Amino acid sequence: MEETPADQQHLAWLARSFGRPDYLPLSPEDLSTLSEAGEIIKKYPGTHIFKEGDSATAAFLIREGEVDLYRGPTDQREVVGRVGPGAVIGDIAMFSGQPYISSSRAVGHVTAFRFDRDRLLPKLAVSPAITLRWLVASLTQLERTQRRVLNLMHKTVLAQVAGLLVNEADDRGEVALSQATIATLLGASRQSVNEALNELKRRGQVETGYRLVRVLDEKKLRLVAAED
Repeated sequence: MEETPADQQHLAWLARSFGRPDYLPLSPEDLSTLSEAGEIIKKYPGTHIFKEGDSATAAFLIREGEVDLYRGPTDQREVVGRVGPGAVIGDIAMFSGQPYISSSRAVGHVTAFRFDRDRLLPKLAVSPAITLRWLVASLTQLERTQRRVLNLMHKTVLAQVAGLLVNEADDRGEVALSQATIATLLGASRQSVNEALNELKRRGQVETGYRLVRVLDEKKLRLVAAED
């Protein structure tokens, strides 16, 4: 089947954004192979990509938009993370043959690559470049989680909030998380997170908006994050 301009655009994004492009370039043959293992899906705000407990038959690579990962029923959900473009989700459960351990819900409009396990595994077996890219993307997610856990150890709430903001900020210095979500991620009370953010605002290191925190002074915020 002939590729459409949209298909070509998606493949071009894969080539420059998936994993670490500087490790191994993806050849046109690699991209064609990868496209045969997956398809583009689109999700509206509030809809699920997968749900906790479902059979993990696919993994997803987020191209556009943000996704909340949460545990528990929808009306009592505890958000455990928020991921955006370049993030791979569901792959650990898919590779291990276990059910998804969390649910994933589109925050806004989301475009993602859906890779079916039965189609993906044979492709990984014959393409070192794709396999390495996938490994790097997965390890990047794992490293972010480990940094968050380490940030929680023997730290004040102020230092924890500062560290989370440094780690989660995008290229514009923005963290698209509500105070309630930050509190859940840190295992802290919403009041203590609010107090920490107000202190960082007073110091001129951040500013806040609706479901958004903007880092104004990353250098000083890193110093706060390093405090015990």
